[in-house]
Amino acid sequence: MDLDLPQLPFSLRGYGPDGHWSHEDGVLTGWAGARQDRFVPPTGEALDPAADAPRLLGAPEGDFQLIARVTVGFAAPFDAGVLYLHVGEREWAKLCLERSPDEPTVCTVVTRGHSDDANAFTVDGASAWLRISRTGSAFAFHASADGERWTFVRIFSLGDEESAGAALVGFMAQSPVGEGCVVTYDHIEFRPNWPKGLRDGS
Repeated sequence: MDLDLPQLPFSLRGYGPDGHWSHEDGVLTGWAGARQDRFVPPTGEALDPAADAPRLLGAPEGDFQLIARVTVGFAAPFDAGVLYLHVGEREWAKLCLERSPDEPTVCTVVTRGHSDDANAFTVDGASAWLRISRTGSAFAFHASADGERWTFVRIFSLGDEESAGAALVGFMAQSPVGEGCVVTYDHIEFRPNWPKGLRDGS
């Protein structure tokens, strides 16, 4: 499916399983089905070729920040709402609000052949603001309780200058061990620049 959001200067396209994506009154909603996820175990286990999760992605140009408040209908461990970026078949990253495993937690995954997995900090409630930024081949992840003051989570490179510049970014829902969950995204915002400071709360 294709979806145009008035907040974004690029169109979104659905990837993976059907996420039943909808957008109404400024709120984007998606559904993850049972045991849907994108993760390549670093222990060397073979990736299940059927492993996937609903994604809604587009291709912004140049430097950018993609911001959304993410709310997750937590039902099982590792249910999550995600801001996602995709550079290649085994080169992608996730910034998640995840039940990990008992508390809502900001988590990140960067996949370069295999995935890493890191918890940043727990949050109160089922909502958090997430932000992905890009300049050149560098990406930054931030999270916030109020959408005003941002906590630095991670900076990394992914792919080369050309592939990073053509990265797909957007939204994903996952329920790796559960029976599914619903995720909503509101206060969606696009900024055509890199943050002024990564660690100063801006």
